Amino acid sequence: MKSWIRNMFGMMGALAVAGCVSAPETRFYTLSVPSGSSVTKDAIHSSVPIFIEIMPVNVPERLARPQLVVRSQAGQETELFILEQDRWSSHFNNELRDAFAAGIASQIGAINETRGAARTPDQPVYRVAIELSQFDAIVGDKVTARFNWAITRSTDGRGAVCYTVISEVVSGGIEGVVKGVQRAVSSAAAEVAKNLVELDSRRAATCVPRIKMDNAY
Repeated sequence: MKSWIRNMFGMMGALAVAGCVSAPETRFYTLSVPSGSSVTKDAIHSSVPIFIEIMPVNVPERLARPQLVVRSQAGQETELFILEQDRWSSHFNNELRDAFAAGIASQIGAINETRGAARTPDQPVYRVAIELSQFDAIVGDKVTARFNWAITRSTDGRGAVCYTVISEVVSGGIEGVVKGVQRAVSSAAAEVAKNLVELDSRRAATCVPRIKMDNAY
């Protein structure tokens, strides 16, 4: 895989030297999961609306950009590739926030408070702060991510703090990496959604740290 990426950059350089007029095509990707995807098949909808506010997702500085950041092979721990022609549709942290908001909504039918949804004074808002503290995307190998989150209920300040570590096996090129990240975010969103339902039911949130290894492509 390392040679694949190096060859890609080499071809781009050769085109530039040859004076090719047309610029390399830029490809854009999203973390949004199509409706009806299998990742939402176990959705648990609450009997009453749950209002949420998803805060901006914190990510390592190297990832706070629209370009995909990958490694080319396992064991190559020091070299990263910032892919100028392979980009998220917005900065990665913004993509994550939108994907979590959509994923949680699809899991439990939550309503995004930031969109001005009407609610009664006694209905709490659950503020969700999410951090991507570890992230590693290896082309043709796997995507590994650790998500930490904290949920706070507006009415009494009660909440939950938890994390999950997810590893998704990926195949192919950049498209496979994108799908692996999609699956990882969807899995983490399901864990956050479960905590929200528990808190809204006045139960203690189940915050047992999980490490998920997914071998499915």
